[in-house]
Amino acid sequence: MSTAPSTPAGPSDRTFFIFNAVLSVSALALLTWLLLFHGGMQGTTVDLRFMPAVNAVLNGTAATLLVAGWVAIKRQRADLHRYFMVSAFAASALFLVGYLAYHAVHGDTKFGGTGAVKVAYLVLLASHVLLSISVVPLCLAAFWFAWKREFPRHTKVTRWLHPIWLYVSVTGVVVFLMLRPYY
Repeated sequence: MSTAPSTPAGPSDRTFFIFNAVLSVSALALLTWLLLFHGGMQGTTVDLRFMPAVNAVLNGTAATLLVAGWVAIKRQRADLHRYFMVSAFAASALFLVGYLAYHAVHGDTKFGGTGAVKVAYLVLLASHVLLSISVVPLCLAAFWFAWKREFPRHTKVTRWLHPIWLYVSVTGVVVFLMLRPYY
């Protein structure tokens, strides 16, 4: 008789990974379209200029919750870890919805600085954007493996996910602060 750990019944890994890929590519395609091609809704009365500040707060909240979740798991408090990580995911998901809404209405915000400050901004923004692409699929994979109670696989994903997600959350706040004069 086998004593292998039981996992919740449900979709297979293959089904999950297909779902994860379709969702992640769709989100990336929508963001790309909004930022590069859409240009905002001209002539609309909808005003979401408050959203960048809300989004910065959501990013800061996610960063704080990520650190709290890391501390909780290091202290072997899986119950608190789970609460903090689900909360960080919720904050990041709300950020994404707010980010999409803002850019759908107002289009992209251009940085108006020059010289070394502009170079620093562009380097920070490039690293933020490139790393942010991996957050959604890695988050979903981490939640999937945790839900299935496959903690060795969960840990392999989160070794990469945690520093990337934390960096993206913190640099999201910094990007907001650097862009603030230009909203």
